[in-house]
Amino acid sequence: MRVFGTTRAGADVHAITLTRDGLGATILTYGAVLQNVRLDGVAHGLTLGSECLRDYEGNMGFHGSIVGPVANRLTDATAPIAGTSHRFDSNFMNRHTLHSGSAGIHDKVWHIDECTDYSLILSHELPDAQGGFPGNRRMTALFEILSDQRLRLTLTTTTDAPSLVNATNHSYWNLDGSDHMHDHSLRVDADRYLPTGHSDIPTGDIRLVAGTPYDFQRAKPIGPNAPPLDHTFCVADGRRDLCDCMVLTGASGLSMRVATTEPGVHLYDARAAQRPGKPKFEGLAIECQGWPDAPNKAGFPSIEITPDAPVVQITQWQFVRT
Repeated sequence: MRVFGTTRAGADVHAITLTRDGLGATILTYGAVLQNVRLDGVAHGLTLGSECLRDYEGNMGFHGSIVGPVANRLTDATAPIAGTSHRFDSNFMNRHTLHSGSAGIHDKVWHIDECTDYSLILSHELPDAQGGFPGNRRMTALFEILSDQRLRLTLTTTTDAPSLVNATNHSYWNLDGSDHMHDHSLRVDADRYLPTGHSDIPTGDIRLVAGTPYDFQRAKPIGPNAPPLDHTFCVADGRRDLCDCMVLTGASGLSMRVATTEPGVHLYDARAAQRPGKPKFEGLAIECQGWPDAPNKAGFPSIEITPDAPVVQITQWQFVRT
């Protein structure tokens, strides 16, 4: 563990590195950011990070962080919870809520609960009514390096009142250490995706990928706007046991297999998420989560949480040389 920096508000931020069987992961207490992932024999990191805390307090606010309590967008900054309409921050296009607005956990300093050589538990308390979200909630993030070069994140949320939770890790991945994704290929185990409207919010339709540019059921190359990616792929109809959902492969042959309990995988091509001095489309954000705007869309899997039913969300990344 080392001191990574001090926030503008004066809080110390630590970096903790976990290692096991040739895989290393560095996590920051700021935003529970997955700052770096390293694999023995690979000269570069696999996530897009920074060694400067000010970058994370600036334009890199979502790079590697845990985003929540509700990731993605909520239409008109409102949503029903237990039958009652609630209003949240309008921080996207002056109309909608993006990544929970001021209640977002991506820019909060998390508490270290437990740490070993290859596991880390961070926690964060979310007070009732912050950003409009009801309930005193507690979220824990368990990072573990397991055998077979697997990194697993388990997010557990509890509440004392009905609320919403749809958290996710928001890392940007580039397996080649390059400044673009042109030589990567992608396979997603989804036969449906969620088309979006002008605000990048799902329209409510659930469309088959067959015959569209969003058919990744067989691996194919990805590149800038080929196709434009800020979409959720429907890998299930609800939360389930941990299951493989996609594979990203670099030009070097290094692959990353992603598994999740969540019904959606949101992919974003970083067209407007540049690191300082870096180009657009440098990496691919892979966000395992519930379907966006679920409370406002009939037929979407629920993201409500109640006091008697904690929400557990798991994402796992496994690195394989081919």
